Amino acid sequence: MTAPSNRPSVVIIGGGTGLSVLLRGLKVYPVDITAIVTVADDGGSSGRLRDELSIPPPGDIRNVLAALSDVEPLVENLFQHRFNKGNSLTGHSLGNLILAAMTNITGDFFHAVTEMSKVLNVRGKVLPAANKSVVLHAEMEDGTIVSGESKIPYSGKKIKRVFLSPETIEPLEEAIDVIRKADLILIGPGSLYTSILPNLLVPKLGDEVCKAKAKKVYICNVMTQAGETLDYTASDHVKALNDHMKCPFIDTILVNDEVIPDMMKALYAEELAKPVNYDLEALRELGLEIVHDKIVSYENNVIRHDTVKVAKLLYEMIT
Repeated sequence: MTAPSNRPSVVIIGGGTGLSVLLRGLKVYPVDITAIVTVADDGGSSGRLRDELSIPPPGDIRNVLAALSDVEPLVENLFQHRFNKGNSLTGHSLGNLILAAMTNITGDFFHAVTEMSKVLNVRGKVLPAANKSVVLHAEMEDGTIVSGESKIPYSGKKIKRVFLSPETIEPLEEAIDVIRKADLILIGPGSLYTSILPNLLVPKLGDEVCKAKAKKVYICNVMTQAGETLDYTASDHVKALNDHMKCPFIDTILVNDEVIPDMMKALYAEELAKPVNYDLEALRELGLEIVHDKIVSYENNVIRHDTVKVAKLLYEMIT
């Protein structure tokens, strides 16, 4: 048994690149981290392994394990290596294949993740939102249904709501336990409808987040996303979360107030994306504590959250 820790307990819920970026900054602080990660991915290498081997998609889990790992850079690079030659291997990352093999050996995806956490000397816990694959569906404003996480952003229609199948999805008891004991619960950053909500819509898990005594912070995306949050303001993101959960559960929102350079805005405009407007008055009307700062970084013409600055702001919320 692991001895109880006196350090603050931080639970981070999400998926995609944004979650990994945040974790790399947060793991340097004296906090106990648990990442609860989506298992709704059905595209790319993850989708192929999911369909061929009937296992939960490993991709988002792999990225989180890598972000929280404390190993030599070469080992992390090996785990993240993606093959680009060979008919059957092309597109697969080695980490995905290792997680698939470990699931086959142990007979259980969560057990596989736990064992890989030991191998990679992970600083914290990594938990799938459910121990089996789920399918994400979106009901569009015109009433049509689009099924599949990877297909939803390309439907060309506005999302009304998202939901999961099958109806009988059980979260891990470990996930319920850490949510109940958390000092801080972080939602995002990441794709609102396809990375964040698939976790919160897992029955019982979302209910526990609503009931949790911990402060709940939504880390708002810096840019809108075509096919998901086109023209969304910061308050629109929060309203979508509250509407899906049927409870106003967000206490604090962290938003960027830095003006994005025109060159970067022009690049993102090609993808029908633009900076998220943090509409102060609308956020205040939602009863939110608003934390705003210059929290972006620019690398290879990509806008990301500044992992160092964001982690510092979040740590200050519990100290």
